[in-house]
Parts: sequence; structure tokens; C-alpha cells
Amino acid sequence: MRFERSECCRVAAILVCAFLVTGIAPAAAQDTNADAGYPTTGPLSGYMDFHFNKPDKQDGVLDFHRFVLLMSHSFSPRLRFVGELELEHAFVEGLEESGELELEQAYVDFLLSSGLNVRAGMVLVPIGIINERHEPPVYNGVERPFVDTVIIPSTWFEAGAGLHGTFAGNRLRYRAYVLAPLNALEFSADEGIRGGRQKGAEADVRNVAFAGRLEFRGVRGLTLGASAWSGESSFAAPRLDTGVRIGEVDARYRHDRLELRAQFANVTIGDTLRLNDAIGRLTGISPNIARGLRGFYTEAGYRIWNAGVSRDLVGFVRYENFDTQHRMAAGLLPLKQFDRDAVVVGATYYPDPDIAVKADYVWVRNQSGIVPTRRTLNIGLGWWF
Repeated sequence: MRFERSECCRVAAILVCAFLVTGIAPAAAQDTNADAGYPTTGPLSGYMDFHFNKPDKQDGVLDFHRFVLLMSHSFSPRLRFVGELELEHAFVEGLEESGELELEQAYVDFLLSSGLNVRAGMVLVPIGIINERHEPPVYNGVERPFVDTVIIPSTWFEAGAGLHGTFAGNRLRYRAYVLAPLNALEFSADEGIRGGRQKGAEADVRNVAFAGRLEFRGVRGLTLGASAWSGESSFAAPRLDTGVRIGEVDARYRHDRLELRAQFANVTIGDTLRLNDAIGRLTGISPNIARGLRGFYTEAGYRIWNAGVSRDLVGFVRYENFDTQHRMAAGLLPLKQFDRDAVVVGATYYPDPDIAVKADYVWVRNQSGIVPTRRTLNIGLGWWF
């Protein structure tokens, strides 16, 4: 079903206005006293970013990439709703290439204790550094890391339910969810599992997936994390046995002016020989989906200017490797143009802790020997409130 541009713009405007009306009015009258009555709504929050991207030997592109509104409502001290609505690329024209309007979060928290709480609805999949925390001021670089978009398909959200909490004096934090699975028939050679996200839209749950994350914050300045995802993803082709397994580990460390982070992610896909054959019969083209995907990055940042508000400047360098053809089923050859690495060099200036002015230069190489190195200059402005 194809929508007219004017009709889709009206739908987007109505949804954004609904967030504003329900978020701003109650928030203005919200009582901040600890003894305030319930229910209470707000405050309204969100984040935005827009970018200038200039690939080498191509025209530059100016894009208001994201406009995101978040709202919360507390029914009682132990019942809370959180919602997030995201508009990408400024408007929606009915096709993803012309923009997206997505409901990324819409869940209810049943707050039982610090160590055990229940969450149900549309949730962010708890995997990696970026997927749950991707507001522009919290990471370096105009664009999100390649590993967190190509190997881990951020932003990854799905319908489901599960548990979350902290223990050991808040030194350990966990999330564990049961979710709708991926759709293996939408996997590809270049983007791996990204196209398989169901996004909570009438998601098929013939089989369910399980996701979990554990974080350790017991050492000052250090955060260690580990995530896992597992699910049978061949519901659209029941004769296949396409189980998907994801494992991820990460670390972040900050001391004085120095900031370090690293992440490693590995994806395995089962029965890919028959999966490629099934998709080939449907489309007429073999997708060359790998049985193993791998990605990692390391990043070092240094606060060149560290004199407080409006005098805060970070320089950074990041190396990434992301290979969506890392391991192939017998009889299939890898497409070397999808074994890629990147070097990102840039800076982030904070005129306010919640506003980030960014610039970087990116080199993306591949192992094909045919596809040339891609170079891009990026400049961006992002903020949250």
C-alpha cells in the first residue's frame, strides 16, 4: 500500500503533536515534591541530531537525521510507562528510503525492588554499548560505530517482556528479556541480520528469542559488559533450522582526561546453505549470507580542553573491523568487499554537557582489491534534553 506524501506528513505531525500535548502540559504542572500524588506525567525529553556528510568526489548531503521524543508517566510509585517516538530524515513518504517514523520504546515497568523488576512492551534489545544508549552526547563520532550498525543492528527494538535490576550495591546491573525473533529470509550479505528485525509490527512468535546483558561497575571509571541473544529465526521457512546466536563483550574506562572503549561482537547463523537456497528460489538471486559475522572496535579519546562548561573538547581516534562474510557455509565463497575496516579521527566539542558539536574524517577500506577506499568528511550537531 503506497501513501501520498501529504498524507504521511499529516500522520507524522499528528503523532508528534500527541507527544507534545500529553508530555508538555502535565510536565509543566508536575509537583517535584517527594510526596506528590499519583499519577504524574513527564517530563518530556528527547534528542535530535543533524549531519553534513561529504563523501570523497561526491556532493555533500545535509540531513536532519533524527528527531526523537521520549515521555514517561508514573501511574504509582511502582508502575511506570516510558515511550519513545523517532522520526528519521525529517519526513516520511511511505518508503524507508525517504524517512522512517518508528515507535522504538513503549513499555510498562512494574518496579518491585532494586534487584527484581518486570518490564513489558516495546523494548530496546539489551546488547552492546550503543543500542540502549545512543543519544549524540554519549559517544564520539558524527555517525554511530559501524560495528553497532552492521554487526549489531542498532537501533534494535522489539516487542517482548522480561526482568531487570541491580544488585551487589548497584555494582551489577542486568536485563533479561523474551522477545520476538528475527526473520532469516530478510538477511543479506552486506548488512547481515539487520533486515531481519521485526520491530514489533505484527511480529511472528512461532518461536521466541532470548536476550540478556550484564554490566559490572565495581571499579571507579570502569564499566564492563557482556550481552547475548539467541533465537530460532526461520519461522517464514519452517523447514529450515536457522538458529541465530549473538555474543558480545565490551569495556569502557575513564580516568582524568583519558577515555577508552572497546567492543567485540560475533554472530552465528545456522543452516545457511539451505537458507541461501530458499531465498534464491524466492528471489532468483543467491544472497550469499554467511554463517558467521564478526566485528570489533577500539577507541581512545582525550579531553584536550577540560575547563568546565563551554570549555570542553575531546579528540578521538577509533579503529573498527566489521565483516559480514567472516565464515561461509561449505560451497560458498565470501564476498571480500564486505570484509571492511574503518579508521575514524575526529573531535567533539561540548558547549554544554547535553550538546555535542562533532567533526570527523572516516576511511573505510575492504579486502576486495576492486572496490576503492571510501573517504567521508562528517560534521554534526546533536543534543538531548
